[in-house]
Amino acid sequence: MKSEPDVWSIDQQKKAGIKGAPWDGVRNYQAAKNLKSMRKGDLCFFYHSNIGKEIVGIVKVIKEFYIDKTDKTGRFVAVTVQFKSKFLKPITLESIKKNKYLSHLALIKQSRLSVMPVDYKSWKIINNMSRI
Repeated sequence: MKSEPDVWSIDQQKKAGIKGAPWDGVRNYQAAKNLKSMRKGDLCFFYHSNIGKEIVGIVKVIKEFYIDKTDKTGRFVAVTVQFKSKFLKPITLESIKKNKYLSHLALIKQSRLSVMPVDYKSWKIINNMSRI
């Protein structure tokens, strides 16, 4: 899940506490489809886009998709996510691009997509990168 840190940052997500915050404002049909596929308990990487371009932490889905209250058309959805953890060492887009095992990720192939799936093997690799 991508957000510009000057709009919504990992620190703001953390301050939202246990009630979490809606992940809204998504206006791309493919990203909305990805939101609809999320289930309560799913973990998601939190990526700071534009400024930083790095994965900075993890959030957890605490409420599955519902109509996005910020969408006047009623076509798009939101999920509610809760802060889980912040990486001590953010994982830069540059380091992700350099890892040949991550070259298939939508983060690289569809860089403008704000919500994208990450397969289990890539999830493990990225988590390990945050510990190096």
